[in-house]
Amino acid sequence: MGVPKIYVVGVGPGDPDLLTVKADRLIRNADIVLYTDSLIPPEIIAIVRPTASLIATADKNLEEMLALMTASARLGLNVVRLHDGDPCLYGAIQEQMSGLLAAGLDFEIVPGVSAYQLAAAKLRVELTIPEQVQTIILSRMSGRTIVPDDQELSSLAAHRSSLCLYLSAKHIEQVESKLRLHYPPETPVAICFRLGWKDEKIVLVPLSQLRIKNEELGLVRSTLYVISPALMADTVPQEFGYGERSEFAQEVGRSRLYRTHLTS
Repeated sequence: MGVPKIYVVGVGPGDPDLLTVKADRLIRNADIVLYTDSLIPPEIIAIVRPTASLIATADKNLEEMLALMTASARLGLNVVRLHDGDPCLYGAIQEQMSGLLAAGLDFEIVPGVSAYQLAAAKLRVELTIPEQVQTIILSRMSGRTIVPDDQELSSLAAHRSSLCLYLSAKHIEQVESKLRLHYPPETPVAICFRLGWKDEKIVLVPLSQLRIKNEELGLVRSTLYVISPALMADTVPQEFGYGERSEFAQEVGRSRLYRTHLTS
């Protein structure tokens, strides 16, 4: 018998149609599937075969999860650890990988679609527009996990790139304040709640209305914020609050206000 291998599988934001072919195959062939209860939708869990063992991990610490994976792999079972989105982003997998390596086990990371990619697809925009923006920054506000001082939001906002903020809904007042130090108040912001889930919600607002709209929607988690001049594109669906019927679009989207601000 070869060295047991454990698969850490990214399942995307929530839509099972966005699973990679490899992720789908590994889930269907798994003997043991570990997953975080609130982050993996039932539609993806339904893919697991009936004879496999499903283990919810919300109430388990790192040592308990490592012990389960290690013991199962050494029995020759196919072990899959599911992660929402792509494991390399805010997946807390580094410590898991270090633990598996210390246990002498082989592992493989299977990438998944990240929320910012699905957001761009739903919004029908390219986040890198020639002469306007050629950089995408993925970040978050400091909270329980501390962001290094030189990567603090107001510093990143100075680049005026396409900025995608994860895990920041509880700090929305600070988010808006720090962004407005560098982005003009008319800058479009997409509020993306539970992308890929049945209760998905996407709303486009000017930066000056971000906190008000976020509080109106009552969002405190599972929300991605995309801040970008690319969101002025006429391809953005009107249903998100941008288009012929949108006062915001009429005043900003079809003007050169943003570009003038950046070059002044």
